[in-house]
Amino acid sequence: MAFRKAVKGTVLIGGGAIATVFGLSQFSQYRNKHGTLYVEAAEPVPVPMKNHFPTREEQLLTLQSTSEFDVLVIGGGATGCGCALDAATRGLKTALLERDDFSSGTSSRSTKLIHGGVRYLQKAIMKLDFEQYKMVKEALRERANLLEIAPHLSAPLPIMLPVYKWWQLPYYWVGIKLYDLVAGSQCLKNSYVLNKSRALEFFPMLRKEKLVGAIVYYDGQHNDARMNLAIALTAARDSAATANYTEVLRLLKSTDPQSGRARVCGARCRDVLTGQEFDVKAKCVINATGPFTDSVRKMDDQEVPNICQPSAGVHIVMPGYYSPDNMGLLDPATSDGRVIFFLPWEKMTIAGTTDSPTDVTSHPIPTEEDVNFILSEVRNYLNCDVEVRRGDVLAAWSGIRPLVTDPNSKDTQSICRNHIVTVSDSGLITIAGGKWTTYRAMAQETIDTAIQTHGLKAGSSRTVGLQLEGAQDWSPTLYIRLVQDYGLESEVAQHLASTYGDKAFEVAKRAQVTGKRWPIVGKRLVSEFPYIEAEVVYGVKEYARTAVDMISRRTRLAFLNVQAAEEALPRIVDIMGKELNWNEQKKKEELEAAKKFLYYEMGYKVKSDQLTDRSEITLVPSDIERYKKRFHMFDKEKKGFITIVDVQRVLESISVQIDENTLHDILNEVDLNKNGQVELNEFLQVGASLR
Repeated sequence: MAFRKAVKGTVLIGGGAIATVFGLSQFSQYRNKHGTLYVEAAEPVPVPMKNHFPTREEQLLTLQSTSEFDVLVIGGGATGCGCALDAATRGLKTALLERDDFSSGTSSRSTKLIHGGVRYLQKAIMKLDFEQYKMVKEALRERANLLEIAPHLSAPLPIMLPVYKWWQLPYYWVGIKLYDLVAGSQCLKNSYVLNKSRALEFFPMLRKEKLVGAIVYYDGQHNDARMNLAIALTAARDSAATANYTEVLRLLKSTDPQSGRARVCGARCRDVLTGQEFDVKAKCVINATGPFTDSVRKMDDQEVPNICQPSAGVHIVMPGYYSPDNMGLLDPATSDGRVIFFLPWEKMTIAGTTDSPTDVTSHPIPTEEDVNFILSEVRNYLNCDVEVRRGDVLAAWSGIRPLVTDPNSKDTQSICRNHIVTVSDSGLITIAGGKWTTYRAMAQETIDTAIQTHGLKAGSSRTVGLQLEGAQDWSPTLYIRLVQDYGLESEVAQHLASTYGDKAFEVAKRAQVTGKRWPIVGKRLVSEFPYIEAEVVYGVKEYARTAVDMISRRTRLAFLNVQAAEEALPRIVDIMGKELNWNEQKKKEELEAAKKFLYYEMGYKVKSDQLTDRSEITLVPSDIERYKKRFHMFDKEKKGFITIVDVQRVLESISVQIDENTLHDILNEVDLNKNGQVELNEFLQVGASLR
């Protein structure tokens, strides 16, 4: 919530007046819910679902053999999958095409928040903007619904707003209380004020100097890629023909016999994996392609002006010790006026985001400048005892927000994420803009428009309260059954339950025996993360077709630690190769493509560049081999790095003693990226310097 730094004398009085203007007098509906995280949403909707979803091959056959669909959705992000689910649950014959993987674009690269947008509420108040207020109101309503329909993938999260000036305390308090007030009966939990000592107790890493206190409010958090996939799988179970890696080459048109005008009636498609081309006919075609909205609109009409202005948002992931396990942090006013979130996620810490104009691309790349900006802002709020190190950036990514263009705006930061639904002269329906949290409402409005515009026969939307894949029989204690029934590690069982919900048992059934006393089953892909090999097998069932799908969207390894993801790749490719009948050449191609993805799109490149820029490795091949052997002598466990413990062990074996503090200082000099580990690249650079 980027509230203004300077407060005019009438803020408190004005806040009440504005509340009246916006109809916020619903105080009578507002209920105190101290001590509970209960969320009111609609009752679960009983929509009959298949016991299984079809294979990708069966889906492609349906797409090719169906004479005409009622609705064809282009785009497999959150909004596109939401449209497919909304249409299918109304009884419409539905198809969905995605040229890459489900959630491969913006929908998997978010801040992982389910929120109304405190900063949008601030803008609504300051600018008396009723449209922004309605957007926040709608988002808060959708937040409650999303937490209800996918409780295994989402949860409320307290977020702290630290205050360093006395006058800001009442100012921020009024704003946050208005946020609670707008949520009404769907407020997750009341916000509250903390004094300095209590704030440091909750967030001990916080900078102490000049800290006055803090305000804590609640929003939701989720696993965005898995949430997107859950929507797609739910649609598939409800008879929607959904296919990833199916590209739209051009739109099909026919002449309306009554008006004589050309009407969009389907799309010419290509299976990206096989090259096979085919037509998909439909009464209505919906363009839900996010940042690529205008490219599909221009398939319909080359002269149409652009309606989207893309904005890049970079996030970084750091070790979990940078934040408490269950408390986020909001920097409401960064050095350049932007907002930075600092949140616990998947036992790591996620920080972001930036906001800058960009070109549309399928492969956005985080820049060193953006990474350093986020690190700089993080340093401003953390205790000086906490050394914020560049080397602690375990992953970084850039996502492209599909913002709706405002002709009167000079930059993307002032553009609201309101969505728009448009219908072209030829009947192409486009849904653009919006935000992750409101995907369901956007989808509902889009299908309503499709029914009205194209005369489709269907009832009202049924997605409010409709539980997503894995939610039906999930409970907070489900993981205990996984431990008891299958002999899984508790950490692995908790991960499976929170990722797959009641489908976790399907994954556990595929888990291999470890050969150990405990755990009985569940071989990990990498030792420090709870992902197991059985998830790769199940991921293929969930339409994963590339190694990148597996490391980034079926599991989240690439988003959590690029080095761990690279370490897991060979085994992942082997398992997928068996499931999908890959030959050795195909396995090699998948391995290289995944490494390229990690290098460019997940921050490996900026980390490597940051290292190599400091000093060049000028060793001849024979020297490199000699230093590699020395490195591996220290790295007995083949971790890929050396720690103080490794060095101490080798020194003890040759009866050499060095004071621990001295040894720490020596390794700190060698550790160029300051992550507490000496990697091979750094070891070689030291060798080159010695030469």
